[in-house]
Amino acid sequence: MPLVHLHVIENRRTPEQLRRLADVVQDVMLEHFAAPPRDRYQLISEHKPGLIVAEDTGLGFDRTGDILIVQVVQQGRTRDQKQTMYRALAERLQTETGLAPTDLIISVVENTREDWSFGNGVAQFVENLL
Repeated sequence: MPLVHLHVIENRRTPEQLRRLADVVQDVMLEHFAAPPRDRYQLISEHKPGLIVAEDTGLGFDRTGDILIVQVVQQGRTRDQKQTMYRALAERLQTETGLAPTDLIISVVENTREDWSFGNGVAQFVENLL
């Protein structure tokens, strides 16, 4: 049950292009990140120009206004699963949306089973409801 937050610059993409980004991310989550079927939790946030500041950390990347920052909140993925997801996401987004790999930043945030409630004020994992 990864919770995926996509951050983009406002008015750079149509609603259809934003949905395509989200769909590609979801496909990668299912194929390479052990997300269960029908497990899709995504937020898409558009930020005004200048409100995403993403320098290259000394790597020599030239970033553009098409930057996409993907934050994934999850629990229990291995290093290999994370690295496979990073590669697959960069490749698929480039192939299917034209996003330059240097315009993709991914951050994975760890949490635990008790950090989730899917409704009704209940921690479903803790109470063994899922």
